[in-house]
Amino acid sequence: QVQLVESGGGLVQAGGSLRLSCTASGLIFSSYTMGWFRQAPGKEREFVRAINWIGGITFSADSVKGRFTISRDNAKNTVYLQMNSLKPEDTAVYYCGATVARDGLLFPRTYAYWGQGTQVTVSS
Repeated sequence: QVQLVESGGGLVQAGGSLRLSCTASGLIFSSYTMGWFRQAPGKEREFVRAINWIGGITFSADSVKGRFTISRDNAKNTVYLQMNSLKPEDTAVYYCGATVARDGLLFPRTYAYWGQGTQVTVSS
């Protein structure tokens, strides 16, 4: 049984920081590319960042480039999203996903497994 569990969300003021974690079980973690997406009310799920299975290649949405950093610790089956300089427009539910695909990483349909999400709210 595959499970992805996000944690670390919360309420933060603009300019602040949060670190999200996603811990996986039931899969060979080091074989999967891991992605972070977010979804605000009334909007489609949006790609944020992704990292390949060994952590040497990352991908980023333009909206978070220079502010958000993705990393992974395969020994802990965990992927992280370090979010700095947060803005109100970053407010959303943040989801992690897992995929064995090597293409289409910007699209939610590429990811076979998802967590339940963690809420991030940034106040102005």
